[in-house]
This record gives sequence, structure tokens and C-alpha cells, in this order.
Amino acid sequence: MLYRIAKLAFDLAAHMINTAPGDEADANDSSAGRRFMAKFAVLKDAMPELWIVFAIKFLGIAAYGLTNLTLVLWLTSELGYGDKQALRLVAAWSILMTVVTLLVGSLTDVLGMRRTLFLGTGICIFARLMMTLTTVRWLALAGGLAPLAIGEALGGPVLIAAVRHYTTTRQRSISFSIIYVMMNFGFLLAAWLFDHFRHSLGEYGGWDLLGLHFSTYRTLFLASLILEIMMLPFICLMREGAEATDEGLKLAAPKPRHPNVSIFDSIRRTIIDAGRETIQLFRKLLQEDGFYRLLAFLLLIAFLKVILMQMYYVYPKFGIRELGAGAPVGTLWGINSVVVILLVPIIGALTQRYSAYRMVVLGGLITVASVFIMAMPTAWFEPLANGWLGNWVGHSWLGVQGSVHPYYIMIPIFVIVYSVGESFYSPRVYEYAAAIAPKGQEASYGALSYVPFLLAKLLIGTFLGTLLARYCPENGPRHSQTMWLMVGLMSLIAPVGLLTLRRCIRVHEAGRDDDAASQ
Repeated sequence: MLYRIAKLAFDLAAHMINTAPGDEADANDSSAGRRFMAKFAVLKDAMPELWIVFAIKFLGIAAYGLTNLTLVLWLTSELGYGDKQALRLVAAWSILMTVVTLLVGSLTDVLGMRRTLFLGTGICIFARLMMTLTTVRWLALAGGLAPLAIGEALGGPVLIAAVRHYTTTRQRSISFSIIYVMMNFGFLLAAWLFDHFRHSLGEYGGWDLLGLHFSTYRTLFLASLILEIMMLPFICLMREGAEATDEGLKLAAPKPRHPNVSIFDSIRRTIIDAGRETIQLFRKLLQEDGFYRLLAFLLLIAFLKVILMQMYYVYPKFGIRELGAGAPVGTLWGINSVVVILLVPIIGALTQRYSAYRMVVLGGLITVASVFIMAMPTAWFEPLANGWLGNWVGHSWLGVQGSVHPYYIMIPIFVIVYSVGESFYSPRVYEYAAAIAPKGQEASYGALSYVPFLLAKLLIGTFLGTLLARYCPENGPRHSQTMWLMVGLMSLIAPVGLLTLRRCIRVHEAGRDDDAASQ
């Protein structure tokens, strides 16, 4: 039904585009809009699997985003870990997810996309069920948190590959844009659910079902479990071996990498092969000058990603401790998804002629500047909090009772500025990696673009955990501005390093005139 409705909408759009306007003036006025709509109308003949992938991406990201916001709160409130211990566990969990991701491509060759998604979703369902039902530390971690990292790693990269698999050449660009939008809609839903359950059940409340008590945080895991289960019918609708080509639909069974062996032996051999291929890949990359320059570039980008890790795992704790239990911190962070959804296509279209490196520097400066808003004294924002803006944001929009804390003004401003910077730099990081890659090594260089996330995750349990425990503790005096100042100073290393070292690390981008781009 969803597929038919979507297809009907695109058929209507295509009809509007192909219908001649009544006069020349109308044609001129509507030409820009028609060209814009034409970009979407190429999907009117898209195969059903593409729409299924969009739906799976939305549900999967919503479940993942809800888990991200809840994870540290659950580890401290339900399992009794301190701030530093909780963030170290989150760092280990994130790193495990990244490592497993490196093997997913080869594993998909053995299982196929449909089976890999079933396996990943099944593992996530089991893991989320364990995290929902138990508060026993070893069981929650070994049976819940660790398997969840593996399950999430099996799902995400496969969906990106599926978009390429289920689109024609003309459909590919807009399809990747749409899946990025679906990802942000998923995060938006996660932010709304995070606040909804904390508001309705209480920050440290809960409810009973069939003799079982579910705390608020485990109820949030239950919501993510339901979202995960909702993915199963969509995966069932996928046809194994289906592929979109410019010549039409192809249906062919996937060829196993290791024929004439059992599925388990095939998986074992594939994992071994993946390890060997990864080692060979890095040996080859180490011989290229461009690799070291890209690596230096990505090491600097990691300091920008520290801000994102701060928002995922420290910001919820900060918001609850500074603004009180039940504070709508998820709704405030949800502004990010809205701004990114609106700005990324526009900024991408308006800045195409500028080099990716230049846009990363500009976006990085804006992103870092946003953090220093949170480092300012709250007293500076009290006039706004006590005026019409504070009344609208706090009382009318967020439903805050009583006086409006200045953070209710500071956080939205910070998130909006941060989102503008992200819209400039984040998509261009991946473009830069692909643009400077030697011919035939685009995939290898593209894989390296995930290095900043790995390095930023290493800082979760050390740098960010220490800052939270020292400057924003659960009990005692807080100096949260200092915490944000330290995060801002660390992230400032990225744009300053990119500007200072640009002659050493910048590489010519294929298809661009660097001299013209720098003017």
C-alpha cells in the first residue's frame, strides 16, 4: 500500500512536469520548479525494494537514535555505573561496532543483502530484548550491549549498498539524498520519543506489565525494540537477487564466494578473507603519498566529530542535571535534524563550484563556533529567557512550567548554528575522500572516511567522561560552561589545523581547478 501511494505521487509529479504550461510566461516562471521536481520524478519507476530500503533506514535509525540518547542514562541509573565507567563502556561498544562494520561487505557477499539484514535485525531484536528485561550487569552487557553493536554493524552499511543495488544511474543521486533525509527523520522521531516517554512516565518512573516492572529508560529500549521488529515485514518483501540496471530489472541468485561448502564454513572463510584483504589494502595504501595526506585530513576531522559524540552521550546527562528531570532535551536536539533536512540539499546545490576542502574548513569553523555559545555565562541570556523569546520557546513550544532557564535559549541557538556548520562540512568530507582517490581505489578511500568516527569514539571514555564527571556531576557544584569550553577548544584543532597545514595535506580534487576554487 505504501509503495502504491508513493508511486502514485511520483506519477502525478511526472505528469505535471511533462504537461506544457499555458503560455510562455508561465513556462519561464515554472521552469526552475519543474527542473527541481524532475529530479524526484526519476523515481516513479523505481523498483519496490528501493522504497523498502527507505522505510527500513527510517525505522533502523529511529531505533538506533533512541538507544544512543538513552544508553548512558541506562548504564548509570539502571546498572549503577559512574559517569566515567559508563562512557568507557559506550566507547568500547562504539568501537566494536566500527570494527565489525569493516567485515560486513564481505559477509554480505556470502549471505546476500536480505539474509544479512535478517541476521542483523534478529541480533538487534534479541539484544534490545535483553536490555529491556534485565538489570543484571553481566547479562545486560554480554547479552544486550555487545550483540547490539554487532547487529547494528550488520544493518547500516548493507542499506547503503542496497541503494546502489536497487537504483539506475539516473535514480542514484537523488536516492542517496533521500536516504540521508530518511536518516534525519529517524533521528527526529527518536528525539520525540525520548522526550515523550520521559515526560509521560517521569524521568525515574516506570510502569508494570504482566508482573514485570519497566523503568522509563528500559521503556525507551522497549520502544526501540518495537521499531526494530517493525523492520521485519519490510525485509520479508525484499526479493533476493533483484537488481536495478539501466536496461531494466534483473533477477539473479547471488553467487557465493565459497561454493560447495556449508553456509557456516563459508562465513568463516569469508571473515578470514576479509582480514587478509584489509591487510593487503593497507599495505598498498601505505605506498601512496595521497594516503598520508588524507589520513592527516581525517585525523583533524575527528576533532569535529567529538562534538557529535558529546551530543550523543554527554548532552542528555548535562540537560537533565542542569534543567531537571524530564527536561525536553531530545526535542531541542531534534532541531538538528530539521535544519539538516532543509539545508543540506540547498547548500549542496549552491556550493558545488567550491572545493570540498574549502567547504570543510568553512563548515568546521561554524561548527566549532557553535560550541562556544554553550561556554558563555548563562547570565548573558537571562534577558532573552525572561522576554518574549523565552516565553515562546519555554512555555508555548516546550511546555516548561515556571521560569525559563537561559539554557532553553542557549541550546536552540547552539544547535541551529551547529547544524548549519554540519550541513556545510559533513557531506563534503566523504566527497573529498572520493575526489582525491586514485582511479580504481575510490572504495578504499571512501572507507577511510569513517576514521574520524573511530578516533572520536576513543575520546568518549577518556576526555568526555572526565569532563562530565568533573564539571557537570550529579551532585555538588557544576561548572558546565567549562565543560563546553574544553570541548570547543579541542574541536578548534580541526579548522585551525586544516588552515595551517593546507599546503601539506591538501590534495588536488578530481574535476576541480584548485586555483579557481581558492579565489
